[in-house]
Amino acid sequence: MTELLREIAFDTETTGLDANSGDRIIEIGCVEMINHVATGNTLRMLINPGREVSEATIRITGLTDDILSDKPPFEDPVIVDALTDFIADAPIVAHNANFDRSFLNMELTRCGRPIYEEARWVDTLMIARKRFPGAPASLDALCRRFDISLDSRTLHGALLDAQLLADVYLELRGGRARRFEFDTADQSDSSAIRQPARQRPQPLASLLSEEEEALHRGFMATMSKKKPVWSRYG
Repeated sequence: MTELLREIAFDTETTGLDANSGDRIIEIGCVEMINHVATGNTLRMLINPGREVSEATIRITGLTDDILSDKPPFEDPVIVDALTDFIADAPIVAHNANFDRSFLNMELTRCGRPIYEEARWVDTLMIARKRFPGAPASLDALCRRFDISLDSRTLHGALLDAQLLADVYLELRGGRARRFEFDTADQSDSSAIRQPARQRPQPLASLLSEEEEALHRGFMATMSKKKPVWSRYG
């Protein structure tokens, strides 16, 4: 049986751009993928950052201080436990992974939890730049390249972006054809091994009458002065 690969498409929204300057996570979105295909199992959490949200973030996400005021902080078990349980031991797929990793690890460190080492992360930005050197490699640009609809994306949101990321990642890893698994049969089962087709012991009798065959031969003779190639095999 083919081994199943579980990965998590991951995205964050934050109060600002610098985790080292006190900015915090305000939203997390996760999408479970099996063999690079989204399963429909998702996680979305809004988080009270304990500080003001920047005007730029409000314009991009629509998330205001009032919306987040009654949400739990990251260190609340309802957030951190749910997140780490959902991710479990899966690789984490992110677009510009350094950004998301720096914020997530900052939050985990603040509450005394183990961080996610760099080796756990898959960066779709780096994959896209290697595959399409010199071309725009933002998530929006990749969605347009792969004809992934952005119609529902009036604002940035962590879960919506993670869902778009999962679709982009599938394309970067080989495209929608990977949804069809043709190699899952157990090759130790002889019935799953393709066998060559057996030839008929005797050719089938012709369905043409003698008159029809004569008309056909006469027609072929008019096509060329040279003997038709297929007449050598009839």
